[in-house]
Amino acid sequence: MPQRDLKSVKYASYASVVVACILILAKFFAWQVTGALSLQASLIDSVLDGLASLLNMFAIREAHRPPDAEHRFGHGKIEAIGALAQSIFIFGSASWLFYEAGNRFLHPESVEEAGIGLGVMGFSIVLTLALVLYQKHVFKRTHSIAIQADSIHYQSDLFINISVIIALLGSRFNGMSFLDPLIGTGIAAYILYTAWKVVAQSFDILIDREFSQEDRQKIIQLVLNHPQVLGYHDLRTRSSGTQKFIQIHLEMDGDLTLKTAHKISLEVILKIQQAFPYTEVLIHEDPSGEIDDHP
Repeated sequence: MPQRDLKSVKYASYASVVVACILILAKFFAWQVTGALSLQASLIDSVLDGLASLLNMFAIREAHRPPDAEHRFGHGKIEAIGALAQSIFIFGSASWLFYEAGNRFLHPESVEEAGIGLGVMGFSIVLTLALVLYQKHVFKRTHSIAIQADSIHYQSDLFINISVIIALLGSRFNGMSFLDPLIGTGIAAYILYTAWKVVAQSFDILIDREFSQEDRQKIIQLVLNHPQVLGYHDLRTRSSGTQKFIQIHLEMDGDLTLKTAHKISLEVILKIQQAFPYTEVLIHEDPSGEIDDHP
């Protein structure tokens, strides 16, 4: 990744940590004043956002460290290991929120000073929206998967913040105290869903899951579009954090010189990397009709 783009990715990761810290302080104050469970749930979600952003910042730094003698494929899987550790805290927090929401259903409590809570949540929406727009700008320029994932996470937070505002308005103007624990339960369920996605994606990285069928077909089409490539076999793909790897055997005319075959491979690699930026591509040239057996 060019140095300029790498700096943009790092600045975006720093920005998400700063925003998370500001939101945590603001929501903690609002929760202490109002006692609203929906605000408490939003506060916990922001704490988790802060942890996720810190892990993301660490992962970006580690993922772009060059491979060394003991880690020839880089350090990208550190991101997945950190995400798995984080998911344990996410599951615990969501379970606690379910317990608190059930207690509020059985023993309703009025929301105090809802106006302060509304003001804080309005501020949260504006700040989060600004961060998401900045992350989208960085992703469009760098195609950083880590920044894209962080941006999607904060986009979902916008809906959570809007839900909290609805709960506070319902408690303040309509006396519908049940909205507070109800929306708290909804946020807890969303947090559990997010945690499950984190676990699934982390395992995919750690066990070297193949690219999607759509991406594999795209790679195959790019390979076969070259007029001197007669076929292919043994396409293998995997991800390691933000780094992707593609291996494939190309079948060519057996009478081609080594220099010509190498030139064809470089042309194919260029086409693949244009479609999949920041991907390491390894190609093995085989004479057509003489395919080796590979496990």
